[in-house]
Amino acid sequence: MMTIREYKRVESLEEAWELNQKKANRVIGGMIWLKMSRGNVGTAIDISGLGLDQIEETEDAFEIGAMVTLRQLEEHPGLAAYTDGAMRESVRHIVGVQLRNLATVGGSIYGRFGFSDVLTMFLAMDTEVELYKAGRMPLVEFAKQIGGRDILVKLIVHKDKAVYHYQSVRNTQTDFPVLTCAAAKRADGAYRFSIGARPGRAVLFEASAETIQALIEEKQKAETKADADADTRENQDKAQTGKKAACLAKWIRDQVQTSSNMRGSAEYRKHLTGVLIKRAVRVLEEC
Repeated sequence: MMTIREYKRVESLEEAWELNQKKANRVIGGMIWLKMSRGNVGTAIDISGLGLDQIEETEDAFEIGAMVTLRQLEEHPGLAAYTDGAMRESVRHIVGVQLRNLATVGGSIYGRFGFSDVLTMFLAMDTEVELYKAGRMPLVEFAKQIGGRDILVKLIVHKDKAVYHYQSVRNTQTDFPVLTCAAAKRADGAYRFSIGARPGRAVLFEASAETIQALIEEKQKAETKADADADTRENQDKAQTGKKAACLAKWIRDQVQTSSNMRGSAEYRKHLTGVLIKRAVRVLEEC
């Protein structure tokens, strides 16, 4: 049970930052996962009055305020179009609409939760975070950090020529995920894969077109000529897609670190990583 001594709805980011420098104080955000923690909070810092609840789309980027709810992400037409529906898919399994109307982007990202579908999805995109004092930094760097007393202001998602795909495995429909996987294929043939719920926080893997080609060539050396030959061009294309999917799945499965908890074993998560990578590559190769 959490006990809050004082509540303060701040009027500026500076005020929020100053209050947050005291270890006993907390930014409360949407109060979804935080309220399930134990301990005493000196001052609960409410930043809901600072206008950070908007998604702004420009020609080059999306700017997503820290107080934007997961429901807003789910319903935003620009994000849906840009991510080929992957953004909606990444949040639609999170408990229910009532919770998604409360849970915030800032809480999901700043918390760096291992089970976070939101962190998994944004890692696969070209995303920066903007902190009040530290300024901007790539999300992949921020996700590796532990703790901190800065204030997360917004996310900046830079638009690039890419197609996206999102998947998760859950034991039941609205449960925490056993494993999450976001994938992006860029116009130059490079891939980005974000694997989360390992059960640790999501991690990013990037494979250039050159790296992928090298993996395929290495696989082909181990095949017999009969396996490599195909009767038709269609079969050749399918075979090439299959090789790419298999190579990337093995490459990432060999690198990703997983562990066990009540939802699945480390070995099971390793297996799921390969399965979801293969599925993602096959989908994205058809886009």
